[in-house]
Amino acid sequence: MPLSLIILAAGRGTRMASNLPKVLYEVAGAPLIGHAMMAGGALSPDRCVVVTGHGGDQVARRVHEQTPEARIAQQQEQLGTAHAVAQAGDALTGFSGDAIVLYGDTPFIRPETLHRMRERRSAGADIVVLGFDAADPGRYGRLIVEDERLVRIVEAKDATPDELRITLCNSGVVCADWQLLEALIARVGNDNANGEYYLTDIVGLAEGDGLRCAVEVCAEEETMGINSRAELARAEAAYQAGARARAMADGATLTAPETVFFAHDTRLGRDVTVEPHVVFGPGVTVSDDARVRAFSHLEGCHVGTGAVVGPYARLRPGTRIGAQARVGNFVETKNTELGAGAKINHLSYVGDARIGDDANIGAGTITCNYDGVFKHRTEVGAGAFIGTNTALVAPVDVGAGAMTAAGSVITGDVPDGALGIARAPQVNKPGLARRMRDKLLALKAKRAK
Repeated sequence: MPLSLIILAAGRGTRMASNLPKVLYEVAGAPLIGHAMMAGGALSPDRCVVVTGHGGDQVARRVHEQTPEARIAQQQEQLGTAHAVAQAGDALTGFSGDAIVLYGDTPFIRPETLHRMRERRSAGADIVVLGFDAADPGRYGRLIVEDERLVRIVEAKDATPDELRITLCNSGVVCADWQLLEALIARVGNDNANGEYYLTDIVGLAEGDGLRCAVEVCAEEETMGINSRAELARAEAAYQAGARARAMADGATLTAPETVFFAHDTRLGRDVTVEPHVVFGPGVTVSDDARVRAFSHLEGCHVGTGAVVGPYARLRPGTRIGAQARVGNFVETKNTELGAGAKINHLSYVGDARIGDDANIGAGTITCNYDGVFKHRTEVGAGAFIGTNTALVAPVDVGAGAMTAAGSVITGDVPDGALGIARAPQVNKPGLARRMRDKLLALKAKRAK
């Protein structure tokens, strides 16, 4: 059956005391709404509609970066969740099939949970609501179940004392036929404590029509919503705890797990070792048997089989480290391919470059890749040796098996097997250092009087 996602990003709850729309705050390197879209996207929906409110243009830009085909609907007035879903109507004109309503500030709903909701729909439920057993039900809406049928949802502000004792709570996530959902929403009123149009009211309306509503239950941690910076920090901590556990279960060694931070798409191979205080930004893959040493930061890069990175290394986007290669302490790379067995062991910046297999980049080497307007490439051939404190002024090629002398500023190509020397000859001035020092000391003494 065709499926549409409706993701509400119009600002449930607070705005985080910020100009940034809440759904654009990040957990594990992805915006909150991005997590919701990834979960829903795993079901291969036919349409995706994001309903925006505060900061709608910003939200739309981020949404289209991830899902260009997503449709944007605007909720001009914040009149409740049913009103927000109704704004998706124009984008779903002519659509026939199920719709799942998700929330842009609830990032941890799992694809498997959404699959179960669809299975309940296929088994005969007209509306499926995602619920959870809350340790502290507090402000959550309560799910009222009678004879295994969900008969209504009561918001905490409108609940009776007996209803408040119920621990089965509403996540807000709903799966139903879109045309049915749209028809029920059109009948929702706003006779409640907040004067809003609640999506939850569709359950009572459907029950009155003799339709069957069901509850699919998930773990409470999946339904964590973000309404403050403190909750954002707790969400990050929860994500990281799960990511660390999954990495170790899949065969990686984390020597101090609580100090390692993953992005949402970090991928580690078997027998990878990650030392303390390592941060993985988005877009990192690490192959089997590699080691990432302490205090390193990686983003948008690939680390090959058996390679060693760090300590104190920074791999920026576009970096690809070959098998058995070495990137050492205080080395930064960007948009660079480091061949198999090649080494950049310390104190270097290598950007917009290709370093051949088994080449050695000496300490203090800099690729001068930017002229203030354009970026330029550096090519270093297989087995080349770049001497300490060499500046490679791109565009420049150093051939296979070539060498550069320490302290050189290389502005021209170095042929295969050649030695490039580009430094002024040393000149010694006998006695000059002593005379200069005596002169300066005399001047200092005069000023002190």
